[in-house]
Amino acid sequence: MDAVHLSKRLEAVAKFVPEGTRLADIGSDHAYLPANLLLNQKIAYAIAGEVAVGPYKNVLEEIERHRLGQVLEARLANGLAAITPTDEIDVVTIAGMGGHLIADILAADFKDDKHYATLILQPNTDVDLVRRWLMEHGYHLQEETMIYEDGHYYEILVAVIGKMHLDEQALNFGPYNLERKPSIWREYWSKELKRRENITAQLIQKKKADTSAFEKYQEQIKAIKEALD
Repeated sequence: MDAVHLSKRLEAVAKFVPEGTRLADIGSDHAYLPANLLLNQKIAYAIAGEVAVGPYKNVLEEIERHRLGQVLEARLANGLAAITPTDEIDVVTIAGMGGHLIADILAADFKDDKHYATLILQPNTDVDLVRRWLMEHGYHLQEETMIYEDGHYYEILVAVIGKMHLDEQALNFGPYNLERKPSIWREYWSKELKRRENITAQLIQKKKADTSAFEKYQEQIKAIKEALD
């Protein structure tokens, strides 16, 4: 993968970035995503934010490699602290991190009077926590999708400013996923269902089974079956 040839996961993120916007990619990983969007003239300007010196230097090298110094800027900063008001950022992308970390990054810089127009988030885990954060902080899910690459399933959430209310089922499984039930989503949750059923079977075989763990997995199995129905 490089700035010219993105991974399937980053390609999916890139498709949701509105044309002509100003982007901040947090945790940019060589700045492949913003560099690709700029090379294809899809966006006007980008910031690539990194919290560690090593990845920050990788971003600088990528900027130099593609001669993007006028339109792509590397920032060494923690999370959204990489963005200043004068940057006039429209879109924030955060991809390839756990849901807890993404929610923490968003929360650390959140102010009621400062909302970015579009958030494109790709949490590797705990997607429900990200949906909950969006719901509680003035964002509305505009789209969600799931892709499969190299043995892993990835969810991508696109949020814009606006109110929404999601019940527990929608928080856990995604409102659009529940409505459309795409095949890749069904495939993922069918595997998760089987995995939990195997765990409960193993717990039953134990002489001193953990009752609380068994009940937890039973509740999850029930929830998954209801979502898939």
